[in-house]
Amino acid sequence: MEDLLRPIYQERASRSNTLGIIYVERQKEISPITDNFDGILFIIVRNADDPWYVKHYEYGNKSAAMHIVDEELLNHWIDTSGYRRVIEWLITGKIVFDRNEYVSKLKEELDVFPEEKRELRKIIEFAKLIRSYRECRDLYDTKQYMDAFSQMVRSLHYLARLSVIEKGLHPEVTVWKQVKQIEPEVYKLYEELTQSNESTEKRVELMLLANEFAINSRAKHCSKYLLDVMKTKPTWSIGDLKIHPAVKPYVLDLSALLEYLVERNIITVVNEETKGKNIFHRKYKVEE
Repeated sequence: MEDLLRPIYQERASRSNTLGIIYVERQKEISPITDNFDGILFIIVRNADDPWYVKHYEYGNKSAAMHIVDEELLNHWIDTSGYRRVIEWLITGKIVFDRNEYVSKLKEELDVFPEEKRELRKIIEFAKLIRSYRECRDLYDTKQYMDAFSQMVRSLHYLARLSVIEKGLHPEVTVWKQVKQIEPEVYKLYEELTQSNESTEKRVELMLLANEFAINSRAKHCSKYLLDVMKTKPTWSIGDLKIHPAVKPYVLDLSALLEYLVERNIITVVNEETKGKNIFHRKYKVEE
């Protein structure tokens, strides 16, 4: 398939704004990594008019997809896990064009996983974990046990991804395979939830306790990225935090995260007077 696509990627490689091209070949009959196409051409460009352009090809009984992605969008995907398949392409794909070793350096950075990017990924997954855990708790308390079970599976998935990030690695699509190797305690929780002979109600109840402990024990170090932002000013309103560039990647889960940190006395609420009697603006500061 690569030979058939060579004229296409050679033409793209001749363009000055093309930074690198990766080819990913289908390895098995059912191939989620390639969306069941026989091949993927992943082309990274700079200053693209369309940040993500996709084209599909067919030749005989073979099919291929071409993804042309602007480097700014690609970096956003990498930093926030916005499109996880891209990480797989970068890690497993074959470099067929590399201007000034751009792709090689990008792959090297993925291996290193710089601390600042790791801290961002941690708080993204941690915020999702808190929201998912609380939704599960609410479903359990209202005796919606099957829905609570489904939500707990999701919560453990966030915990698994968080555990992988804490080890300095990028979570892959097959995250439980990673977790089994590097964080067996978290993998055991998943086994207990899915394979136990206990009732659904009892399994969820036990996992709620385990999840709560896992969240509480990670609270400060997983919230560091947000706490460092908040330390730059005496107090913050929710509106100010929502528009801060460092908060935008997890802004949808920000309120749930703040409430949790307030409950844990990591963040303090500061009431600011308004024109209304006994009505206050709620602001937040980091507890010293």
